[in-house]
Amino acid sequence: MSCHANSGEENSDRAMDIEVQTIETQHHELKATVISKIPLPEGYKRIEDESDFAVYLRSLPLDTLDDIVHLYNGERKGNQNAQYAVIKMDVGKRDLQQCADAVMRLRAEQWYQAGQYDRIKFMFTNGDWVGFVKYAEGFRPKISGNKITWSKTHAESYSYTTFRAYMDLVFTYAGTLSLSRQLEPVPDFNDMAIGDVIIIGGSPGHAVIIVDMAIEVATNKKVFMIAQSYMPAQEIHILKNPINSALSPWYEIPDGERITTPEYLFTKQNLMRFAD
Repeated sequence: MSCHANSGEENSDRAMDIEVQTIETQHHELKATVISKIPLPEGYKRIEDESDFAVYLRSLPLDTLDDIVHLYNGERKGNQNAQYAVIKMDVGKRDLQQCADAVMRLRAEQWYQAGQYDRIKFMFTNGDWVGFVKYAEGFRPKISGNKITWSKTHAESYSYTTFRAYMDLVFTYAGTLSLSRQLEPVPDFNDMAIGDVIIIGGSPGHAVIIVDMAIEVATNKKVFMIAQSYMPAQEIHILKNPINSALSPWYEIPDGERITTPEYLFTKQNLMRFAD
């Protein structure tokens, strides 16, 4: 569950003070209902991607009432300057669904909705893989130190309630370090795809996910959009671009190594993806 802030916030504060007519103000005027309705930069079109995960991410509903990020306990997040829009998805009632957890939640939700239960499995920090099917069959783990043993204590159930309980278990024993070990590196940042993850594993660590991409018709230049949760556990939200307010919430593939988000700094070497 480890996430930690760094100096990206300083750049964020300066950039967000600039008031210009941008895609961001268009959002507040038009109130996009899903990610795929968020306005494009002029001259761009969305990249064609019919993969199941890309379609799912682009269809995620947005909160049209306000753009306030709430914590798991219902309180407002302290920093309300990072988000462009808030994704309508429960965050739970415990301080569990932080940064890597949100990435795993989105990946698992799409698999669950597709009935692909056998694909829902995540690595715990101790290196063990824990799958949803075993949990749904009624087995529950007993964790002692780095050792996990299983015993059947519940009736079989593939209900959504069971799925959410399984995900809370994952959130408790997995994090940026284990997720980074589960993912595969994407060596070339230009090969980015929707569903990829920008992640630094460890403590501190952080993870965000690519939820949409577009391409400029005239130049083939790509832009991408990212979402995150953070700590304490909070609603998943689309991030503003703190470096380019006119382009926000879209990000250009950077010329240098750094990717500056409102609450974290990454490099191009931090791009990874799920093996499927």
